Amino acid sequence: MINTEAIVAKPTLTGERVELVPLGPRHADATYQSLQDAEVLRLTGTHAVFTRAQIERWCATRAEQTDRIDLVVEDRQTGEYLGELSLNEIDGDNESAGFRIALNSEHLGRGLGPEATRLILKYAFDAIGLHRVRLEVFSFNERAIRSYEKCGFVREGRMRDALLWDGERYDTLIMGMLRDELR
Repeated sequence: MINTEAIVAKPTLTGERVELVPLGPRHADATYQSLQDAEVLRLTGTHAVFTRAQIERWCATRAEQTDRIDLVVEDRQTGEYLGELSLNEIDGDNESAGFRIALNSEHLGRGLGPEATRLILKYAFDAIGLHRVRLEVFSFNERAIRSYEKCGFVREGRMRDALLWDGERYDTLIMGMLRDELR
């Protein structure tokens, strides 16, 4: 049985270098700007173009969601917006959820992603009581794959030619982690 109050609570989680804070209206500018970053769009496979108004609505409604947690990754010292992450499609019956993270391209390769990932996974397993967390990552994103494996995710499957980006097709890897696999 999962703790639904831990989902509704939208926690703030503090690590050594990052702090995860609930995504809200004050993050609309930074969120919109991150969606102008061509590398963020490529790494997330985002083809859609979002208007400023759409992003404002998205940020304004995150607190009321009962099947997901959307958090901003901030620099703990400066409060700078580094990116965002979410636990989504939280399934209480099966004690499972999806996970995704998107850091702005200038913050990649600094170990911030694994730190943020471990913080939310610890919350997912310990506070919410999930048994399993899954994610999808494109086969060309080797840095993210290494990062996920470093955290304890295991490759479970492959969806062939799942992404069409700039005329090239790429596989999507499916990765998962069980509660006792968190590193």
